[in-house]
Amino acid sequence: MNLRLKPGRRTLLQLVSALLLTPWQAWAAIWNKPAFEMDNADVAGQELQGNSATHSREIEIVAPKSVAHGEAAQIEIMSRIAGTEAIAIFAEKNPVPLVANFTFSHGAQPYIVTRIKLAGSQKVEAVVKAGGQYYQASRYIRVRKGTAG
Repeated sequence: MNLRLKPGRRTLLQLVSALLLTPWQAWAAIWNKPAFEMDNADVAGQELQGNSATHSREIEIVAPKSVAHGEAAQIEIMSRIAGTEAIAIFAEKNPVPLVANFTFSHGAQPYIVTRIKLAGSQKVEAVVKAGGQYYQASRYIRVRKGTAG
């Protein structure tokens, strides 16, 4: 049996399989596309959450106090808020302030580790969605002059 496909058919099959195999989380990121395109942290936050967030000590941010210019900062965020559904990361001075938006399935541990580059010294903010409410915590990271090495 010869299963050779024509280029047009192969392309269509690859596209269909990519669409079917794309995790729903990726589609959620596309759904929030306007928030990722905002160049203002407050406006991006409103686009993502729609209302103000309450400061919470139940959100832990582990990040370096400083990084060299051009170096990515490793950020760890853990939410101890029951029913955490999502965690968004904002870097207010970056060209696109909404750095990342993670969603969690029921029962998933709300803990993330990621690396981000910062456009200068600034506050990095984690916004947690839980039970239809929004909570936030922040950490200031200094960007040192010079290059990463």
